[in-house]
Amino acid sequence: MKRCDWANATILAIAYHDEEWGVPVHDDRKHFEMLILEGAQAGLSWETVLRKREGYRKAFKGFDPQKVSLMTDDELAEQLKNPAIIRNRLKVFAARKNALAFLEIQKEFGSFDEYIWQFVGGKPMDGGRETIADIPAKTTDSDVLFKDLKKRGMSFVGSTIMYAYMQAVGLVNDHLLSCFRHSEVRKMQCLRLTNQD
Repeated sequence: MKRCDWANATILAIAYHDEEWGVPVHDDRKHFEMLILEGAQAGLSWETVLRKREGYRKAFKGFDPQKVSLMTDDELAEQLKNPAIIRNRLKVFAARKNALAFLEIQKEFGSFDEYIWQFVGGKPMDGGRETIADIPAKTTDSDVLFKDLKKRGMSFVGSTIMYAYMQAVGLVNDHLLSCFRHSEVRKMQCLRLTNQD
C-alpha cells in the first residue's frame, strides 16, 4: 500500500497515519488532546510526541480540559520531573492556559468543534497534494486561526503548529493523492456532509 512519505518510518507512525491522521474530528476532548500534542511538538519530531502520548494522557487528566484548567502550579511543576512527557516548562504550563481559553470558547460557541470548523467553512478542504514538497508549513487559514486563538489567550498555537493541527483533525485532507488514505478520508468527509444534509 502506498502511504504518505512521512508515514513509513515506524510502526507507531504507520498506525497513526493509517487510523487517525486527517480523519475529521468532531469531539471536543479529541480536539483538546491534539492541541496539547501539537503544541508539545514545537521544535521536535511528531514521532517523539507519539511515543509520549500515553504519558501525556495520564499527566493531563485524560485530556479533560475542565480538569486541566484546575491543575495547580504545584501539579504542573511536578510534571516537569515526569520523563513520560516533554519536560518544557512553557509547554507544560501552556496546557492549563489553553484549557481555560478552550472552556471559554466552548461557552461562547456551544462547543469547540463548532468554533474550529468555521475556519474552513464547516467542511474539510482537500489539499490535492501530489508530493510532500507540495504541502505548505502554514496557510492563510492557519494564520487566521492562530491569530484568533492567540487573541483568546492560547499559546503554542503559531501558524505552523495550527496547520499541523488542521491536518491532524481533518480540517484539511493533506494525504498525498497517491496515498491509499486520501480517498478513504475523503469518503469519511463526504459521508458526514451527506448525513448533515
